[in-house]
Amino acid sequence: MASSHIKRAQRLAGTAERALSQATTPLRNFGFPYRTPTVPRGVEVPPEVSGLGAHYDTEWARRPLASGVRGIITEGPIRLAARVLTNPEVTGVDRLSDLTRLENPPPVIFAPTHHSHLDTGVMIRSIPTVWRRQLVVAAAADYFFDKKWKSAISALSLNAVPIDRESTGRTSSDLLSGLIADGYSLVIYPEGGRSPDGWGQDFKGGAAYLASKTATPVVPVFIDGTGAIFGKGMKWPKPGSTKIVFGSALSPLEGESTRRFNARIEAAVTVLGDEAITDYWSARQRAARGTSPALTGPEHTSWRRDWDLADRRKLGAASKRRRQKRTWPDLG
Repeated sequence: MASSHIKRAQRLAGTAERALSQATTPLRNFGFPYRTPTVPRGVEVPPEVSGLGAHYDTEWARRPLASGVRGIITEGPIRLAARVLTNPEVTGVDRLSDLTRLENPPPVIFAPTHHSHLDTGVMIRSIPTVWRRQLVVAAAADYFFDKKWKSAISALSLNAVPIDRESTGRTSSDLLSGLIADGYSLVIYPEGGRSPDGWGQDFKGGAAYLASKTATPVVPVFIDGTGAIFGKGMKWPKPGSTKIVFGSALSPLEGESTRRFNARIEAAVTVLGDEAITDYWSARQRAARGTSPALTGPEHTSWRRDWDLADRRKLGAASKRRRQKRTWPDLG
């Protein structure tokens, strides 16, 4: 009796399996694009490009409507915030007069130091108008372009384009070269990121490489004071004063390697850093003797570096902090 029940259950299961197979046969006959294509064994399918990071398309941000909106943003909120928070003093612009006086000034690559998120706003406010109208900012792809909303804000408000901060990849290099060929000037931070401790970092070769590839002059720039106002790790800015020093434009020499040109750019910015806290003549004398203070600070332990940084800031724009006015109570 039990065996007959088992046989009957087996027959029912077989009938159900055949019915299900017949019902799904038409679906199996449909191929791509109604179902995912099969992949042969041993073949690795490359991951899909996310559309973020270095692959984010910023072309829309340079169209007329977006450019008009950005003009309002940069000439309004950004310039106002830079003025209120950083009180910038700009010097050295006269060293670029041989370019600004031309009927059609060529695109240039601005290579400033980088100690704060405020640096880009300060640069946009300080760069001469002939280049400010067509200016793009190279921004870290892994930070400013890791989310859609952040990517859109960066591209619209700053005309930022994503680059790989570790190395100038082909995608980023081709994009920046094409923009320079179209007449855009570029702000790129040779240090690759904000200073972690208030001192400078060794320069990477991105600016020198692009300049050599596109035959574009590089303008060294030193920004003093932004690290004390809103440096890396600070939650809120502390309004103060800054100083932006522009240097003379540098062009790659015939046969000069990217590494040597990058060293010349770093040396020029080092002299500007010395000039920012002393004066033009003293800085040039130390440069001639090879005794300019290094951007990266003294090679000491962390506490000694912090001590020296505090002493340095007393000489520079960071010492000119605007303090809050206190209202004392009337005690009669």
